[in-house]
Amino acid sequence: MTKVLLFLNKGFETMEFSPFIDVCGWARNDYGVDINVTTAGFTSVVQSTFNVNIMVDKVINEINIDDFDALAIPGGFEEYGFYEEAYSEHFLNLIRKFHAANKLIVTICVGALPVGKSGILKGKNATTYNLKNSYRQTELMKFGVNVLNEPIVFDSNVITSYCPQTAVHVAFKMLGVLINTTTEQIVKHAMGY
Repeated sequence: MTKVLLFLNKGFETMEFSPFIDVCGWARNDYGVDINVTTAGFTSVVQSTFNVNIMVDKVINEINIDDFDALAIPGGFEEYGFYEEAYSEHFLNLIRKFHAANKLIVTICVGALPVGKSGILKGKNATTYNLKNSYRQTELMKFGVNVLNEPIVFDSNVITSYCPQTAVHVAFKMLGVLINTTTEQIVKHAMGY
């Protein structure tokens, strides 16, 4: 079975969380793909941007990276406390462990920023939120990242993207990398994309 760890930091954006659940759910339910998504956070209930509470499957101390093939990180809003957890050393170490094990790391929007802060993107191509004068892309550059203003960037074992609009496309790309591009296309078509 292919297993994805979907990590929800406080203040995560729900639009960037749900595509991973839906895309993998369609693949499993309608096409028998052996893929599972496990949600995780620092606490058993994580409050998202706009104050929606989500109960997660695991808290950070229960995570064994050997149990997973990929780490998915939705972005979030600073004013809802996203960076308090996303920039914590505990979370940055989790990212580093997934990278050291050469596992896929997938981000949407500012989910790329903690990956950049972890140091694993130094000298690599990536992207992040591109609007509002590209101030988040400028922040990502400060971590030594070669920032490309493209919707989705895939370098080594890391997928990054530049705004919430890319969320479902990133989830499809993750499915293609983890399973195969044929499955990605079948599920994409079935979901109307």
